[in-house]
Amino acid sequence: MTQAPSDPVSGPEPTAWRDWSELAAAECVKVPGADDDKYTRGVLGVVTGSAEFPGAAVLGVEAAVRTGLGMVRYLGPRRPSRLVLQARPEVVTVAGRVQAWLIGSGMNSATRTESAGELLAHALDDGTPVVIDAGALDLVGRVTGPAVLTPHAGELATLLTAAGFEVDRRAIAAEPERWAETAADSTGCVVLLKGRVTHVCSPLRDGVRTAARIEAPSSWAATAGSGDVLGGVVGAVVATHADEAGDPARLVALAATGAYVHAWAADRASNRGPIAALDIAAAVPRIIARLASGSAD
Repeated sequence: MTQAPSDPVSGPEPTAWRDWSELAAAECVKVPGADDDKYTRGVLGVVTGSAEFPGAAVLGVEAAVRTGLGMVRYLGPRRPSRLVLQARPEVVTVAGRVQAWLIGSGMNSATRTESAGELLAHALDDGTPVVIDAGALDLVGRVTGPAVLTPHAGELATLLTAAGFEVDRRAIAAEPERWAETAADSTGCVVLLKGRVTHVCSPLRDGVRTAARIEAPSSWAATAGSGDVLGGVVGAVVATHADEAGDPARLVALAATGAYVHAWAADRASNRGPIAALDIAAAVPRIIARLASGSAD
């Protein structure tokens, strides 16, 4: 079985993990200009949700729309599509050009339908930047363009075990930086490992790795559907900067900004009390406005 590199003498230099700041996040927020239209502002294609988990589609789309882009195209089963349109009638449900994809939220690889598999394959095969969550993580080997993987510790354990590593959820939670780096190197993708402290890193290339940490101000965001909201935020940020996503360092910055926005939207929504996932999405525009203006609240 494969083991992650751990020799501090002969291995690469330890990664310098950067604590992602409000200023760093502000540099990744795109404010529309006078000449922008819905296409130049970014179009996110979304393949999420299923008959079992239709709400994931609504949560991800809701978050993406509120993060600030030009259009969302949702492609999925009939029931999630109906719920998405009921919540966000501006969403387009036919295929067309996109600048980035969000796939996998609310899907189960074990019960994936043929039609869902075809939609996922289309998103992975066209070379467009893609944010891969939950039920599409098993398809990482099909990635043809820049990609961000967004697993929690359990999903990352499954991914790494399939790749031949001896690791479980508890081990990943104990050493998240080590295993995020291992996953990035193993897959060749940027990895966003979700948690109270979220870790985002790029694969090691020519001795260089970019890595960022985002510490949430509280754990109230640990609630059902919160990860689906995160996927929508990250997907939207990537879609608005799709021309920069080919640079792994920049892709880390975009993903880290999505995690930052999500963490602070949850804090704003909670006001030190319990929240639901849709509450987080509803608070996203206020965080984007703060970052865009650079002004104190």
